[in-house]
Amino acid sequence: MDVYTYQFQTYYELKNKFIIVKRLLLNSTRKIIKINIVKSLLVMLKKNFYLYYFVFAFAYVPENYYDAATGLSGSNLQVALHDIIKNHDVQSYSSIHDHFMTTDRKYDNSVWDMYSDNPMGTSSYTYYFTSENQCGNYSNEGDCYNREHSWPKSWFNNDSPMNSDLFHIYPTDGYVNSHRGNYPYGNVELPIWTSTNGSKKGLSSDSGYNGMVFEPIDEYKGDFARTYFYMSTRYYGEDTAWDETDMTYGANLKSWALNVMINWHLIDPVSEKEINRNNAIYQIQANRNPFIDHPEWVECIWNEYCNLSNNIKKPVKKVEDIYIFERNNRHFIELNSARQIIAKIDIFDINGKIVKSVYSGEIQSGMNQFSFDSSLFPTGMYFCMIYQNKNIVSEKFMIIK
Repeated sequence: MDVYTYQFQTYYELKNKFIIVKRLLLNSTRKIIKINIVKSLLVMLKKNFYLYYFVFAFAYVPENYYDAATGLSGSNLQVALHDIIKNHDVQSYSSIHDHFMTTDRKYDNSVWDMYSDNPMGTSSYTYYFTSENQCGNYSNEGDCYNREHSWPKSWFNNDSPMNSDLFHIYPTDGYVNSHRGNYPYGNVELPIWTSTNGSKKGLSSDSGYNGMVFEPIDEYKGDFARTYFYMSTRYYGEDTAWDETDMTYGANLKSWALNVMINWHLIDPVSEKEINRNNAIYQIQANRNPFIDHPEWVECIWNEYCNLSNNIKKPVKKVEDIYIFERNNRHFIELNSARQIIAKIDIFDINGKIVKSVYSGEIQSGMNQFSFDSSLFPTGMYFCMIYQNKNIVSEKFMIIK
């Protein structure tokens, strides 16, 4: 049995759901792979297009995209970013569920619901991209998921293009969504209701506001904060018909809310999930969330202090090196961790199905080794997925018998 390691450089045309494999690099220490195996791999890749979400880096910040914002701060920076990301390709509201399949798909092909997901444990329920899982009627958590406007659509009178802007629309459990309602995001003092993953509703503990708020779990607070910074910037100066709410003046955050969002942004830095989602939406709407690409710009605009970029945590892969090899019908995974972490290791097949849960728990700083019995695994390509919180590290390998 031989193990081959592949690296792909890929480009995706999401609107046509078509994949072009530009380059395939093959590293083998024993023998040259047969051409019919390469062909079969390409066929499998085309049949399993959506695997890109957790395996391939398919997009990046275009060259010169942010040139007009270079060196600016304060409102000048916000205006420049608005001019860069405005006039996006507006999508129909009915298409949002289809777009979720590329923007909010987890590594196991399930729906990435931030109101129900348990990043380091087992979620109480799981949704898949089927019409049966989409709401209609619901009376409890786990009944169905729907389209959550994290910036409530009543705040902008359900007008276009805001009502279908994917950057602030997420798939979430319908029952939890109904508890969130139109309440502002904020920190809860004493919850009157808590979801199965720990999201809370209750009176605010934030200085400057004592009304009802909804608080997501810590692992997703930065996601929602950067969503709000996007909305304030994308619709800067386009909000004359928007309502004043407990949290906002038009597209602008009130001072108490701005303080909360900046704090959430700092304590929950940009994750690989957000980077992947930003890239996916760019392929659909042709605009980006600049505060995912440049988290330091939050401070530059709202604090007008641009010397904090070194203090903004950037997404890092705590697992630095992965090496997979086979010996006597067992596969060994050696990984080098930059520090002690809590992580899960799963093996997926080409169809995105978990075929082996290898490990879940503490991983020590330095070199770690894990193994699993692969004697019954058929020939094919597999993916070793290591996920820590919202960050995912993957390594491809192949079994040939």
